Amino acid sequence: MNLTPPPLADSTLTFLEEAAAVRSQTRYVLRLFVTAHTPLSNRAIVNTRRICEQHLAGRYDLEIVDIVKNPLLAASDQVIASPTLIKKGPLPPRRFIGDMSQTERILTGLGLRKTVETQTPQP
Repeated sequence: MNLTPPPLADSTLTFLEEAAAVRSQTRYVLRLFVTAHTPLSNRAIVNTRRICEQHLAGRYDLEIVDIVKNPLLAASDQVIASPTLIKKGPLPPRRFIGDMSQTERILTGLGLRKTVETQTPQP
């Protein structure tokens, strides 16, 4: 009995290789809104940069905006809490609020992970 799965058809394999190549070249446009140099804002900056360097190295643009210095930009992006990270591209846009310490949730929201495993409480 042969338990080896059949090889993928050439067209399927080609499609998967092309999709992986496009994904690896996708440029992410991110904007992080912070409030001055508070501890929470500083953690958000460090965590966001770490996530970007580890998972998007060479294919992201990160703009850090101090809402105290640039309240009009915060208003135009409808930022109501700080820190807030906005993924402008690729579509769809996403928003994350907090110190960006929940790496797996950020990666899922950025489309870099399929799902976040949730733990169900045990009775």
